[in-house]
Amino acid sequence: MTALDSARDADISEIRAMLERGSAAWNRGDGAAYGEQFTADATDVTYAGTVYRGGPEIGRAHQALFDSFLKGTKLAVEIVDLRFHGAGTAVVVARGEVYKGKPKRLGKLATYTVVREADGRWRIAAVQKTRHKRFLEALSFRFQPATRPAAARTA
Repeated sequence: MTALDSARDADISEIRAMLERGSAAWNRGDGAAYGEQFTADATDVTYAGTVYRGGPEIGRAHQALFDSFLKGTKLAVEIVDLRFHGAGTAVVVARGEVYKGKPKRLGKLATYTVVREADGRWRIAAVQKTRHKRFLEALSFRFQPATRPAAARTA
């Protein structure tokens, strides 16, 4: 294993740990800790289409959600793709779900742009979330097979 491979493996572990810290903060209902996983100028496009800007605003808004609509919920996140674009930037595609009890299915997808900041920590610079619409996807693949991405054959 080369030094570059070791550094890349360390970055992957740190990115995973950052996403796990975000999930743990969510699970505790801790908006401030959730917001700390984002850069000061981050963009969070929620599943509902709301756009929040900056870790502090993301944390504040999520605390309000944790205290009301999302009280007692948990967040599951599973990385399905992670690609680096230079030494300090990566794009992460993840499946996830907000749930109480047990998640039935990880039915949402999120695309994260993550960056290594000056302090050496990886943080989320941007995230956009969407619902995976399996039925519509299956129809598309059935009636127009050329729409099936190569990754869909294995996912």
